[in-house]
Amino acid sequence: MKIAVTAQGPDMDSPVDPRFGRARYFLLIDTETGQFTAHDNAQNLNAMQGAGIQAAQKVVQLGAEAVLTGHVGPKAFATLQAGKVAVYPGATGTVRESLEWMQSGRLQPATKPNVEGHWA
Repeated sequence: MKIAVTAQGPDMDSPVDPRFGRARYFLLIDTETGQFTAHDNAQNLNAMQGAGIQAAQKVVQLGAEAVLTGHVGPKAFATLQAGKVAVYPGATGTVRESLEWMQSGRLQPATKPNVEGHWA
């Protein structure tokens, strides 16, 4: 399974970035091999609008089947759902810890966004 995690840095021990659309990085992790790649999200850090939608489109294009993040707004959530990407909000700690929590069932997929739009 390929899982995208919002991160403040480019490695597995980086803190989870609580912001989906304006996350610094997306780490795409292949849970079968343990391999990961870091994908810069700099273009959305200071976007006036549309950061969530653009970030969600990027995650879908990367082939992620799930995303772990702190918070996700309604437009990003809808885009991820349309791309068949499960959303696991409430992720904290490091990328590695959040992945372990998801795999152990401590993080559950959401059925709706957990913040209003334009959350900063």
